[in-house]
Amino acid sequence: MTYLTAICDDEKAELKKTEKILTAYGREHSGVHFVVERFENVEDLLYRIGDKTYAPDLVIMDIFMPGKEGELASCGMEAAKRLRDMGSRAKLFFLTTSKEYALDAFDVDASQYLLKPVTRERLFYALDRFVEKEEEEQKSCLLLKVEGRIVKVAVNDIVYCEAQGKTQCLYLTDDEECRQRMTMSELNELLSPYCKFVRIGAAFIVNLEHIDSLSSQEICLTGGKKIYPPRGAYKGLREQYFNYYCKAF
Repeated sequence: MTYLTAICDDEKAELKKTEKILTAYGREHSGVHFVVERFENVEDLLYRIGDKTYAPDLVIMDIFMPGKEGELASCGMEAAKRLRDMGSRAKLFFLTTSKEYALDAFDVDASQYLLKPVTRERLFYALDRFVEKEEEEQKSCLLLKVEGRIVKVAVNDIVYCEAQGKTQCLYLTDDEECRQRMTMSELNELLSPYCKFVRIGAAFIVNLEHIDSLSSQEICLTGGKKIYPPRGAYKGLREQYFNYYCKAF
């Protein structure tokens, strides 16, 4: 498995050291490869990710780096907050010399908070946890080609899909939309391993876990979204919904 990895640290020696450990990990773990990009400041990292052509799986970042005026500041933590605001789902490893921001790391869903100097053994352990979780998540993700780039979409985040001509639109929990050039039948086949998805007529596929309420007139979904089922679809959908949750019918 290949993982796009961004390393951000104002010290070149630390960048080199971290990349060396990542390379060593890849050599010792068959099938794991880290494609690394180095960044010496958070502005370059945020710009790179902000243009939407770069979506790293892992960001390894120092917390204390010089700010715009040159003073040492918690730029890494601020950058992490901005990454989350931008919609980045990259796993975050903080490398730092202080425990001061350990609690703040939870607010940005950081995976690791490692104190410098970081040993090969400690980073290897963190990478083991990262790879294990990624492999597990990969089993529940779709890889889609969206606007010329490959996007990983978590199956659980798909609220529903709608056919729009020759394009299928996937509506996600964070109000994002992914448009995929394929037929509804092809998309239905792609989602068929997951029993939570039900096709409704010719135009919709719905994730049963995101249904808040349903009637013959409308289906209310997570986030206030609504779709209107075709005539005659309600009875079958109701049975599938209850079967999924309580096996009662």
